[in-house]
Amino acid sequence: MTIVDKIHGSELVTDKGKVFKFDAVECMVNYLMDNSEMKTSLLLTNYYEEPTELISVFDATFLISENLPSPMRANLTAFKTAQKANEILLAKSGKLYTWEELKVHLKEQL
Repeated sequence: MTIVDKIHGSELVTDKGKVFKFDAVECMVNYLMDNSEMKTSLLLTNYYEEPTELISVFDATFLISENLPSPMRANLTAFKTAQKANEILLAKSGKLYTWEELKVHLKEQL
């Protein structure tokens, strides 16, 4: 997949090294739900502070804010630090999530 908006992209790497690229984190979450038997090695996300860099989703803090749109319309953005996520939350409003909280939230939205 071609990543149009680098701030919101994500990557899944299987335990065999196959790489799947997604336009948005919510697409990767949906893919993981549909392929729950898949063994993954890495789950990565681009992030707001350095949009061309990737970090582990387990280290990221996620913000869902209508004032910070994303390509797939979930209004979901990742941040490298909780401090930066809190700064943007104060400016844009919304709700913060860890990776585990985000997966539950997105599953409930289906």
